[in-house]
Amino acid sequence: MSEKKKTQKDILLKVWSYIKRYRILVLLSIVFAGIVVALTLYLPILIGEAIDYIVEPGKVDFDIIKGILVKSAVIAVFTAVLQWIMNNFNNKITYHVIADIRKDVFERLQILPLKYMDGHPVGDVVSRVITDADQFADGLLMGFSQLFTGVVTILGTLIFMLSIHPGITLVVVCLTPLSLVVANYIAKNTFSLFKEQSVTRGEQTAYIDEMIGNQKIVQAFSRETISLEVFDETNERLEKCSLKAIFFSSLTNPCTRFINSLVYAGVALSGAVVAVNGGGITIGGLSCFLSYAKQYTKPFNEISSVVTELQNAIACAGRIFELLEETPQVKEPENAVVMGEAEGKIYFEDVSFSYVPEQKLIRNLNLTVNPGQKIAIVGPTGCGKTTLINLLMRFYDVTKGAIKVDGNDIRDITRKSLRKNYGMVLQETWLKEGTVFENIAMGNPEATMEDVIRAAKEAHAHGFIKRLPQGYDTYLTEDGGSLSQGQKQLICIARIMLILPPMLILDEATSSIDTRTEMKIQEAFGKLMKGRVSFIVAHRLSTIRDADVILVMKDGNIIEQGNHEQLLLKKGFYYDLYYSQ
Repeated sequence: MSEKKKTQKDILLKVWSYIKRYRILVLLSIVFAGIVVALTLYLPILIGEAIDYIVEPGKVDFDIIKGILVKSAVIAVFTAVLQWIMNNFNNKITYHVIADIRKDVFERLQILPLKYMDGHPVGDVVSRVITDADQFADGLLMGFSQLFTGVVTILGTLIFMLSIHPGITLVVVCLTPLSLVVANYIAKNTFSLFKEQSVTRGEQTAYIDEMIGNQKIVQAFSRETISLEVFDETNERLEKCSLKAIFFSSLTNPCTRFINSLVYAGVALSGAVVAVNGGGITIGGLSCFLSYAKQYTKPFNEISSVVTELQNAIACAGRIFELLEETPQVKEPENAVVMGEAEGKIYFEDVSFSYVPEQKLIRNLNLTVNPGQKIAIVGPTGCGKTTLINLLMRFYDVTKGAIKVDGNDIRDITRKSLRKNYGMVLQETWLKEGTVFENIAMGNPEATMEDVIRAAKEAHAHGFIKRLPQGYDTYLTEDGGSLSQGQKQLICIARIMLILPPMLILDEATSSIDTRTEMKIQEAFGKLMKGRVSFIVAHRLSTIRDADVILVMKDGNIIEQGNHEQLLLKKGFYYDLYYSQ
């Protein structure tokens, strides 16, 4: 079996694992499809009977024909109602399945390690969850709507035609496989094209997301022309692969229709010869047979269209299942420790870590942090300062050694209880879509307005918040809307002032704040840090002169350690770094 067939089979099995949850609805859909087809196939028999009662001018039995027509009308209305009910079942199956898949994908995103998000464009992930899921839904719905009905129609018409005249039926059966051969050939060649289309569309979505999110940077560096060129190149590739996929898939319909016309012509010709020679078929019977021949070939045409649409759906489903099968972050042990309020005794025991195995970063790091200490981390860009923070928060796990908090290896502590003990303020602000109040109360949803106002005052954010249109009820977009970078950072600081965690991580927390406000914030931080372990990542060394311990990092190693005065006396790397500023 080829890799492509094997892949398609695996994807279909995974799709079935979702569909089988609604097996009762699937069964009902099949039953209703059978009834609808049976009634649809019964109508030509009635029409054929009516034709046979039209013998010649003056010899037409209007009473019987009228009864047949009334009966036909009732059956047609009843069939339409059943078809509507069947379509409802199909819609429920499809959109329940898509809802389940999207739910599972979103749940998987919550437990994927941070390295997955660091290594994949956000737009591509969004494209998988939204666009690919929609494309898959369209294909699945078409499959349910036409596949069941089509298969039952083929079987039903075949039985009815055999009952009318086996000889003419043989003509239909012999010509029909041509339609399947053509459809199968086209379907084989469209899967790879639809997959390429889906991947390119995800690439384009990722690029659009990046450009819109960084429009200020694009304009500041006059990158508009280059951005357009890159977009045009991606858009052109998407256009080409989409046109190819659509062109090949659109060949199915005219090709199968041509073969269907051949079948219809063959039935008409052979049927007419049989009828004229008295071969056991009436004019009404031939009319009925022609109707069946048309209905018999029509599902082949529809199924062919479904098959090509399913190629697109399977390609999109494959990208969704790729995301669902990504390795989640390491599970917490069953007996994981739920840590209460931490004392702040932290040990780094022979810690080594690298994002990429062949590029070493932190190697054999040993460090002891005592409760209440203020630890400053300094060093050139890329030396591992932020990586150290990622390890403390367990965004990444160490590759060797251990980090212990209050005597417990952090890998044996639940992530939730560990992270609850840290308060983080980073250079990049974290704001969500919601009110100012909701953003400050993110770490403590039970906080009252008085609690939030107190925290905002301590963070020196209360003044500008009160000047906003609705004060603390002002609605913010994801990036903070019209707020300045400094105002957004003050809201993040107020968030930490509210929860008062036992351990603090400050990564250039005042980088976007004016000097006067920074002095006030540093004073507020000074009060906050008393009795709490604090990790301060700083580029401006003047802000960390009062730190208990300053860790000087270079190439992932701590090359110097001590307080400000001790490090200056050594006249080493810190000395040069300090006086260079």
